[in-house]
Amino acid sequence: MSEDRVDAVDLDVWLAPYLTAMGRKTRRHWAPLYLRGLLGPGDRKSLQPMAERLGLSGHDQLQHFIASPAWDDAPLWTELARHADQMLGGPDTLLVIDDTALPKQGTHSVGVARQYCGALGKKANCQSLVSLTLARDEVPLPLGLRLFLPEEWASDPGRCARAGVPEAARASRSKGEIALSELDRLREVGVRFGTVLADAGYGSSAAFRHALDARGLRFAVGILCTQKVYAADVALVPAPGRARKLVPDQDPRTVEAVLDERPWRRVTWRQGTKGRLSARFSALRVQVADGPVFGNNRHLPGAEVWLVGEWRSSGERKYYLSNLPARITRRALVGAIKARWACEQAHQQLKEELGLDHFEGRSWTGLHRHALMTCLAFAYLQHRRLAGTTLAGRGKNEGSASRTAALAELAGRSPGDHRAAVRGSSPTRSVPLLPAPLPLTLAP
Repeated sequence: MSEDRVDAVDLDVWLAPYLTAMGRKTRRHWAPLYLRGLLGPGDRKSLQPMAERLGLSGHDQLQHFIASPAWDDAPLWTELARHADQMLGGPDTLLVIDDTALPKQGTHSVGVARQYCGALGKKANCQSLVSLTLARDEVPLPLGLRLFLPEEWASDPGRCARAGVPEAARASRSKGEIALSELDRLREVGVRFGTVLADAGYGSSAAFRHALDARGLRFAVGILCTQKVYAADVALVPAPGRARKLVPDQDPRTVEAVLDERPWRRVTWRQGTKGRLSARFSALRVQVADGPVFGNNRHLPGAEVWLVGEWRSSGERKYYLSNLPARITRRALVGAIKARWACEQAHQQLKEELGLDHFEGRSWTGLHRHALMTCLAFAYLQHRRLAGTTLAGRGKNEGSASRTAALAELAGRSPGDHRAAVRGSSPTRSVPLLPAPLPLTLAP
């Protein structure tokens, strides 16, 4: 991609469906300019530096475009979702739920509070965005970025009003609730995916897992080592002296204690830039202790799922729950769990290459619209890379065939079955890993 140039004509053609959804001519004029500012050279992608590089006399009009609450950008998010489904959607596609933090000074920018900041690895002043990313064959495409409002914001209507937070968004909601709302939005517009992935920040919530189950979705999510489970053969028996009440015939145990007694085997899940990526894993079927509460605040057995433990070379252990099929191979199970890295790659590129964390405005509308434009810029780059992959041919990535086979198993079909997921959809594609975006220059 070092020789690539962002062709203004190509960008305008690609943007046509989005511009149609924008309505007014002035918006259709400023949207391509803003995107060219994000895609063009320069380390800083805030308004003033972008305006200077675009040759504008000032940045006021860019500011008005990105922060004005006078127009609704929901149709653009919808068009992005539909476009992403055309590019990557299918039964073996993953939907990764995560969050990403934007370090921020001061107290006036919407949603800023002292909270955990992954970019710094500690608690700090930051904004936290819940993200949903479609991923297939290691190709990520972010489809949603929604701000999490900490309690100190949600409980202060005046502060929310000053930052332009819509009344419907001022209610206190957990990150899991925001993620589920965004997931429902994507499903309503027809985005196709087979498995939902999330880290322990989401997967540790029984309500979140139950909500995925209720939607008929497969998942593989992180949990804490203190999560309690029952053996898969747990049974309900009459409680002593209380014949009408049924209780488990065994006590639940923490996942850490359960897997301490199990064998661990090394599993390789993909080929990395420095060689094969592998760790030791242990997996068994269990019933989660997340059913209805009975005596002494204990929980009855819930659904039967996979419990997976990962023992990294550093000595760190991670734990996961998954409702993927009982007959799935260990390699496919591990491959699904570890596919979350594509989301982290997308977050890094959104920030380092497209300036997601460079927005200097304070308003709810401005932050979300800037996030939308960075997602559109990312989608455009993926469009160019996927088109280049098609022209260059397939099969050059050594790990492609094994990843396709594993994803086929997750989708419940044989690796050679390339039937479309729905009538009229495109056939299954195998897309090699794409290079990280490089600074690009605008063609005149």
